[in-house]
Amino acid sequence: MITIKEIDKKNTYPVRHLVLRKGKPIETCYFEDDEKDSTRHFGVIIDEKVVGVVSLFEQKNENFNENKQYQIRGMAVLDEYQQKGYGKLLIQKVETYCLNLKADTIWFNARENAKSFYQKMNYTTSGKPFDIKNIGLHYIMFKRLT
Repeated sequence: MITIKEIDKKNTYPVRHLVLRKGKPIETCYFEDDEKDSTRHFGVIIDEKVVGVVSLFEQKNENFNENKQYQIRGMAVLDEYQQKGYGKLLIQKVETYCLNLKADTIWFNARENAKSFYQKMNYTTSGKPFDIKNIGLHYIMFKRLT
């Protein structure tokens, strides 16, 4: 059985670690504001196992004028569960959540190898690619909801 629901922040760390921070200390999986009241964490759960995660932060980006902006961080699906539509389900869950909050824009820093995934979901790049130290090339991507 597949469920997509809000989860505790600590349940995101193992998936973030295996997918986004391989070979790095587990502490690199903790994000500033993970514990804020406005932050939400969602997971894809299959047979009681968290196989995919995404976190949503109420965070403005100076590149966008909209008032109510949310940032996606820590989007990750375990390797053996990729290419099965679970990432798409997580993004749809976040978008629905943001629409219910009457958010204006969702934005994030996308890794170069994930850019086409987000483009298929109608996200647009903003500006030039940039490097995040020890992680790699990224693009700011966004979608306006209003």
